[in-house]
Amino acid sequence: MSIKERTPVAISSDSYFFEKDKSNSILILGVGNYLMGDEGIGVHVMQEMAKINLPDYVDILDGGTGGFLLLNCFEAYQTIIFVDATMDGKPAGTISLIRPKFASDFPSALSVHDVGLKDMIEAVYLMDEKPDLHLFTVSIEELVPMTIELSPNVKNAIPQIIEQILTHAAALHLKS
Repeated sequence: MSIKERTPVAISSDSYFFEKDKSNSILILGVGNYLMGDEGIGVHVMQEMAKINLPDYVDILDGGTGGFLLLNCFEAYQTIIFVDATMDGKPAGTISLIRPKFASDFPSALSVHDVGLKDMIEAVYLMDEKPDLHLFTVSIEELVPMTIELSPNVKNAIPQIIEQILTHAAALHLKS
């Protein structure tokens, strides 16, 4: 199938995560509220990544505001790279990589989705076998309700964050 023929498909079945052996796969998980402007950057990054030819060891998922609904991902994958927005005071579009050790290491809540995300991460840390977690954040300056448009600086960061994610995933894959 050509890249042009690939169309992102919403996945709602838990069985998706068990259709193939995930032991050597890395999940790239974009989270955020698509209807809150820049806060939805994680979802926008997943949409752009769905348009490119990804390595076989990379799976992508639009986690939206999923919270506990995403918990099965943490059982299926040994390595997960999150993509999310943060209001950290840095200029909009700044990309950072965080190695979260605790739920408190995730960025401060931006909207309702972070309450569910932090609760889910706390549950993950209670699991016997925890996945290796990595978090790419994109700095944003404001929340704009009821828009899917990204500010220019955040939108312009998408190609750079995709490149950084894929480089990081390649390095992680080589270690495994």
